[in-house]
Amino acid sequence: MKILAADTSTPSGSVALLEDDNVMVEWTLQSAKTHNRRLLKTVDSLLETLGWSIQEIDGFAVTTGPGSFTGLRIGLTTIKTLAWTLGKPFAGIPSLDALAAPLGFARLPVCPILDAHKKEVYLAVYQPDGHGRLAKKSPYLALPPDRVQDHIEGATILCGDGWLLYRDMLRKTLGPKIVEPQAPFNIIKAGFVAELALQRFLAGEAEDPALSVPLYIRPSEAEINNPVLARPFIGAS
Repeated sequence: MKILAADTSTPSGSVALLEDDNVMVEWTLQSAKTHNRRLLKTVDSLLETLGWSIQEIDGFAVTTGPGSFTGLRIGLTTIKTLAWTLGKPFAGIPSLDALAAPLGFARLPVCPILDAHKKEVYLAVYQPDGHGRLAKKSPYLALPPDRVQDHIEGATILCGDGWLLYRDMLRKTLGPKIVEPQAPFNIIKAGFVAELALQRFLAGEAEDPALSVPLYIRPSEAEINNPVLARPFIGAS
């Protein structure tokens, strides 16, 4: 099964093409440029590199959040449109799930942390199942960084750009509970977005792209400033 996956939830955008159990090509870049200036160009470039056509893709996946509201809209709109137009399976993958996924082999709990701006972070806590996968043990949360300690019970692997941003403070409050992975574990890789999507497709859990919505966790700036736009937002599970 050939899967095209993308992450646009953070500044480190990523695109990957997976075939069955093999990541055939993956592109990741930290950049201040918005994702709409490079996402489709990158997809075209990677397909050309492998000599694949977009029609050969069997399934599409993208991170749904939490993360940059603008980035999420760009990624979801682009990948959902491709899936819907081609009539192919689609999967929306939570950003924190994708960030934690490379640490599924660990024995300790994993807490991916993303910068939510406004002096907040997004996080969730996961427990490895001993078979390379992670079970989510907390809701997806948005909270001030000084409250991260409330959700860390013992030695835990912390990763993500939110961890890097508040590392000095968290080291003071959490001390020996912190286990820090190598730098590559701090960014979302589209290859793991594709792998999580593959698991869903094989389990018959593809989504209707028309119904997939961003996982914002907290309301957007527009909703805060304009009550007319306010609506229930996802983030309690």
